[in-house]
Amino acid sequence: MDRAVFFQELRRVLQREGFTTQAGQDSLLPVEWDGHPLCRITEGGGVRYRQEDVATLEREQACEQATHLAGTAREYMTLLEQAPPLRAQGLTGDFRVLADFNGTVLAGHQTKFGIHFVTWDRDFRWTGLNYGHYFQDNYLAAKQDFAIRSGLVPKYQVFNQEQLTEIFHCCADTLNTNLNLSPKQEACIRGIQDQIENGIPDVVDRIKEQEQQLAQPYIPQQTM
Repeated sequence: MDRAVFFQELRRVLQREGFTTQAGQDSLLPVEWDGHPLCRITEGGGVRYRQEDVATLEREQACEQATHLAGTAREYMTLLEQAPPLRAQGLTGDFRVLADFNGTVLAGHQTKFGIHFVTWDRDFRWTGLNYGHYFQDNYLAAKQDFAIRSGLVPKYQVFNQEQLTEIFHCCADTLNTNLNLSPKQEACIRGIQDQIENGIPDVVDRIKEQEQQLAQPYIPQQTM
């Protein structure tokens, strides 16, 4: 993969999430968070950092998020480079087939805002496309939609981010309440939390925001 192309896309991805990047150095992309150096990303999507740059919990979590973003971008950029063109009646633009199963297609295409993603159902003649679901730059949501639409994963087995956030919150409440949990139960609940955090790195911030909103006093609207 062309390193410059990958780093260009990765810069967009990181900047959308509040990171800043510097010019590449020795095949590495320097990343800053909150105005200070955080880590450097390799052209293979790996992450290098100095221990002093991740010395707090917040910076450690930021580095984990940057690692996740780099791995995700590397995944779809590799697929896009190898993917064949998507041919269909009425379709214009350079769409590439990232996945195709059971009459459902996951496609990606280059835009001036970065790589965007869409899923379609093929028509019964397999010459056209129907019911496009457009996800802009949200690759993970597009991939999940493809898995459900194609039947690879049953819909009832998939939780959205809002549901996972509530599950994480309930796990935290359970651990903070004196319920005399067994070591096995506590380990299971903490494992659930870790799994959710891997998928939603900012889940704790989401919960704090919810709690702040609930703590705000209710002001009834006045009627004329």
